[in-house]
Amino acid sequence: MTAVAVVLMRDLFAVVMLTGIYSLLSASFFVVFDAVDVAFTEAAVGAGISTLLMLSTLTLTGRYAKESTQKPWLALAIVTVTGALLIYGTLDMPTIGSASAPIHQHVAPRYLNDSMQEIAVPNVVTSVLASYRGYDTLGESFVIFTAGIGVLALLMVLQRRRASDVDAHGPMHQHLILRIVAKILIPLILLFALYVQFHGDYGPGGGFQAGVIFAAAIILYSMLFGLSAARQTISQPLIFALSAVGVLLYGGVGVACMLLGGNYLDYDALAEDPVAGQHLGILLVELGVGITVASVMIIIFFTFNGRSLSERGRRR
Repeated sequence: MTAVAVVLMRDLFAVVMLTGIYSLLSASFFVVFDAVDVAFTEAAVGAGISTLLMLSTLTLTGRYAKESTQKPWLALAIVTVTGALLIYGTLDMPTIGSASAPIHQHVAPRYLNDSMQEIAVPNVVTSVLASYRGYDTLGESFVIFTAGIGVLALLMVLQRRRASDVDAHGPMHQHLILRIVAKILIPLILLFALYVQFHGDYGPGGGFQAGVIFAAAIILYSMLFGLSAARQTISQPLIFALSAVGVLLYGGVGVACMLLGGNYLDYDALAEDPVAGQHLGILLVELGVGITVASVMIIIFFTFNGRSLSERGRRR
């Protein structure tokens, strides 16, 4: 590798680490602002999994760039027009933090004043995301599922060697202390993920945060004990199926509400007591979100890591 390439890779590595540090600091700011739910997500996704995925992407970067024979003028034009429309759409938005913004005059007071009576969930964030904005959260779940499918479509089109050929003992098989400590911590991380999943109604947490924490535990196991060991522990076809099951569970709750005489995602129809129906519906849809998020995160990491192991195996 040339000296220029070495310097460039070193600079890219520094940028990745700085973005991870920035995400960790942002999570600290969210905690100070009492937005603990957002801090969970930022710390796990921004400082954790995103940093690992960017490092995995660097391992897939070759020494030379391939010359493209295509002229993507159409794609450039679409991106430019879309960006201009998005910027134009922000011109009529109220100033950030303005007390006279419509959301602070109508939407937020409605949630804060009536959510306890209608849903009886102490965590207003959970009631907003899973009930009042159930359609929006369903769309986000589909976006996450689509992202996993997109990664698989992009990275699994090429044949690659089995990860076990270059990952037989794990990348850190000589670091006994790390492996022993990880065996102690991973069950605790999984237990905490379950706590965040099923206690999100009463404290910070929910399906997004729990899914990422659960995936982080599996990724930690994969980093210390090897990708092949992780794939033997967790069946990859099962992970593929669960990524779709979570979305189907979320959408199925809405269908069940319609069959019981209510509107789509109207959890009041799930039980005779509307509050009990809200609790049941929120529990089910949050479980669907957690399953999808955890499965897609694991799929993306396994796919990236499998490609990087394959590249190193071919170089040998």
